[in-house]
Amino acid sequence: MKRRSFIQKSALTTGAISIGSSLSYANTFSNNKNAYNYNLKYAPHLGMFKHHAGDNPIDQLNFMADEGFTAFEDNEMRKRPIEIQKKMAATMYKRGLEMGVFVAHEIYWTAPNLASGDEDKRNEFLNYIKDSIDVAKRVNAKWMTVVPGHADLKLRVGYQTANVVETLKQASALLEPHGIVMVLEPLNFRNHPGLFLTDSPQAFEICKAVNSPSCKILFDIYHQQIQEGNIIPNMESSWDEIAYIQIGDNPGRNEPTTGEINYRNVFKWIHNKGFNGILGMEHGNSREGKEGERAVINAYQKVDDFI
Repeated sequence: MKRRSFIQKSALTTGAISIGSSLSYANTFSNNKNAYNYNLKYAPHLGMFKHHAGDNPIDQLNFMADEGFTAFEDNEMRKRPIEIQKKMAATMYKRGLEMGVFVAHEIYWTAPNLASGDEDKRNEFLNYIKDSIDVAKRVNAKWMTVVPGHADLKLRVGYQTANVVETLKQASALLEPHGIVMVLEPLNFRNHPGLFLTDSPQAFEICKAVNSPSCKILFDIYHQQIQEGNIIPNMESSWDEIAYIQIGDNPGRNEPTTGEINYRNVFKWIHNKGFNGILGMEHGNSREGKEGERAVINAYQKVDDFI
């Protein structure tokens, strides 16, 4: 499975999004008085509920809010036209949806960039960060996803780590004045072989070395279940560097209750830690159509029932 292919298949592409619609969801079903009151800030993405809300991103945001969700994430936000970014931001503000992560830069899946120490690749990355600061301000985002890219097999791990840390220190200096946080996402070896950043202890070590409030961990439970398991103890060990969490059951990378992870217990633990951040629903739907979309909502209500 290519990274986020499940999202790309269901979500609207950047160029295909249309803001206008002849009969919008918002005009017919908005402001549901019986919306579920979630205990945590679960964040859907575009395309997850398109069979209920249609292709219009504004209608999809309204549907999410009407179902009780209080957050939203969009990996592709950086690539969307500025006009659409602004309209989505206005809708999120109006409906009380907190903006989660978007991907801050182009990710090197098959060739080294940050691990290599190459100055041109470092400057390219830093320019992406500068551009993403503008996006973050436009859509009221506090977090942006960073993936350091492929390992450099010509360098020992220690040198690669030093190169990554230096680049992230420079990026943090750009982000800190704006209160924006890049969250480093370790990815599992099975779906993404050859990447530099794979484990939560590795991400923890890097964040400690960078030593900045603008460099933290994105703990993706799906990836770390495959990579290292032992989810709750590993989250506990790296907790003071975790700023963002993403969700997906394994196997299948679909909604909770479809795989082996006891999400009810995991969410209860996260809630008991006092976590007030966002948990991105970075997974697919296990079933097609409206039935599958309702199954996702029902699954979250089931695993959120831990109090």
